[in-house]
Amino acid sequence: MVHRIASPECNFDYWNAKSVETRAVVELNCLMPNGVFIILEAPRNATLSEIKEDLWDEAAKYPLHGMLKDVSCYVFSLINNMAEHEEIHDENKRICDVKPFYRILKIVERQGDKADIILNSQISHLIGKGLHEFDQLRSSEVNVYRSNMKQLTNEAARERHTKPWLDKLCYQFPPRICPPSLSITREETNGRLREGQFMVVIKFETAENTFTLPVSTETTPTELLRMILNKKAITLHTSGEQTSDYVLKVCGQEEYLVGELPLLQFCYIQECLSRERTPVLVTVSVESVPLHDEKIYDNPDDLETRSTRSSFSTLTLRKKGRYTSSWNIRERFQFHVGKVSRINCDTTRPVEVGVQVGIFHGGTPLCECLKTSEKPVLNGEVEFEEDLVFNIELCNVPRMARVCLVIYEVKASKTVRTKRLKDQKQDILVTPLAWVNCTIYDYKNQLRADETLYMWTYDELQTDEVLHPLGTVVSNPLHEHTSSVTVTIHRHYDNTIVFPSLERILEFANSNREEDFDRENDDEDTKDYNDHIKYLEGRDSLYEIHEQEKKVIWSHRYTVMSQSPDLLPKLLDCVEWGDRSEVAEATHLVTKWPLLPLEKALELLDYAYADMHVRKFAVKCMRSVPDDELFLYLLQLVQALKHESYLDCDLGEFLLRRALHNQKIGHYLFWHLRSEMQVSAVSVRFGLLLEAYCRGSQEHMKILMRQV
Repeated sequence: MVHRIASPECNFDYWNAKSVETRAVVELNCLMPNGVFIILEAPRNATLSEIKEDLWDEAAKYPLHGMLKDVSCYVFSLINNMAEHEEIHDENKRICDVKPFYRILKIVERQGDKADIILNSQISHLIGKGLHEFDQLRSSEVNVYRSNMKQLTNEAARERHTKPWLDKLCYQFPPRICPPSLSITREETNGRLREGQFMVVIKFETAENTFTLPVSTETTPTELLRMILNKKAITLHTSGEQTSDYVLKVCGQEEYLVGELPLLQFCYIQECLSRERTPVLVTVSVESVPLHDEKIYDNPDDLETRSTRSSFSTLTLRKKGRYTSSWNIRERFQFHVGKVSRINCDTTRPVEVGVQVGIFHGGTPLCECLKTSEKPVLNGEVEFEEDLVFNIELCNVPRMARVCLVIYEVKASKTVRTKRLKDQKQDILVTPLAWVNCTIYDYKNQLRADETLYMWTYDELQTDEVLHPLGTVVSNPLHEHTSSVTVTIHRHYDNTIVFPSLERILEFANSNREEDFDRENDDEDTKDYNDHIKYLEGRDSLYEIHEQEKKVIWSHRYTVMSQSPDLLPKLLDCVEWGDRSEVAEATHLVTKWPLLPLEKALELLDYAYADMHVRKFAVKCMRSVPDDELFLYLLQLVQALKHESYLDCDLGEFLLRRALHNQKIGHYLFWHLRSEMQVSAVSVRFGLLLEAYCRGSQEHMKILMRQV
């Protein structure tokens, strides 16, 4: 695309001309780092930050947009009014104050230092994937996510740096505290106690003396240290020692007993008592505790300025005119199937292939699936160029809906891989060749437009269904060795189509809520409801609810919230996700629902519950869970990441934050993720989380390097 470099009216003294002062808008010539030239109209008083945001929105309409990293990775370069080359790092300056020569702005990448290059190399070796591979994906979602996670990890590192010594000890050597569900009771320990006390052997790191002290179950580590120092002062004639100078360490292990909890709550003490052994503790000075060297980081004060986290609050007052809410569009959802390339089929005989497309939400179809006509394959390619109009209005397509596609070969007779494709008129025998899934809205809440999807080879071990809605929404990263299909989602308007915000959804729910949604005054209906609730509470979580039961439960949804909140998963099974009224009501319910226990919250992270607000609520329920209890479910939580539709999700951020504040959780999270890096479907998501963890816990990398 060719543009003129500058307007004829633009002269060297453009910014000082009186005519410019009266103009509300100026025309800027922007040289993008991906080689694209963009002419951007901006308010004369706009800041560089606002201009950059508008520029990135405009760049999305041009080729090579995927080569651009997050906006925070770039700065403006220009020739100022003193004829000097200048890089502007303060983006709060106004364009009328900066006065770029000939209105030319060049966007250049921030320069990294040698330490960053070395760190990137170490992370690449550690996670088993070169960081340059993430750049080669040319994905704006990947670039923005990496930038956001870098800021998150910088914040965590800065926070750890400012913490007191005891908190740093608890980060590196978190004390093992038994969860209440696994703790032994005092009644169970009565047989091993004498008058409510048990014996503890005390050793010293610099002396061979050993004490044996009787300790109460309610004694805290600080109180025990005070008893030890008093005993030591009497026996060894020492003085002036403070409890703050020492810490209790388990003999032979890098485990410390710290905090103000009773000794009986520490796992080591419980393990000894349950095995009828005497606990052995060592009193060590705080100077000898091998804490990490914090010099591995740059100046922690600089961490705050390394990046600015990107957000997508696109509906600002400045931009409202450019966007249209999808809930204002009553036209049916229209999907265009273009060209399919590199089809893996037998080229020695005539082959006809077709494409079936379905819209799903959490594994449930939202409407009837459609298919293209079957066409012959020529040189491994087929041009369908067909529009599929689904029986669902765009306003009723939920935020987390996905389009599922499969390329199939028409078969005349049944073979091992043949499956039945149900058609309106007849069942067709087909052989699935490749599949791919794609979210309808992108990570910025915007309706997707033109996409090239790289497909996955169809696995013979999958179910009898032709479509694979439970599969990943990530395209196959092996672009040159897999089938691809070009698709387009019809926008209906020239403006960008966005899904409404949470505030707008709640407003819609309040305005559409029926006055008499709970028929509690109907005694017969209430009795029917109570019978159903008692029946459901005693059933397995995998029990499938019938349609009549769904209607009864949904009509009493507020009663369920107040009396049986643990049935939230069952209630969500009753929602018609293809109806925006019910989706808005379900969203309103989730925002008001009381917190659930951890086990029930885990159930909401299943693939069946794709709604982002439901999954956000599940994570909210887990925030107060202690680290020791969360550790028991860490593997299940990592597996739940596979059901997320976008890189930037609440579950991933939650796990990363907990890992950056507890090295034990971080250690196991690292290896849970690292063990599946060879799986193509999750290698990008898991690799990005591993990169983020390594950046936020660089001192832990030395330990991990020895285990790779």
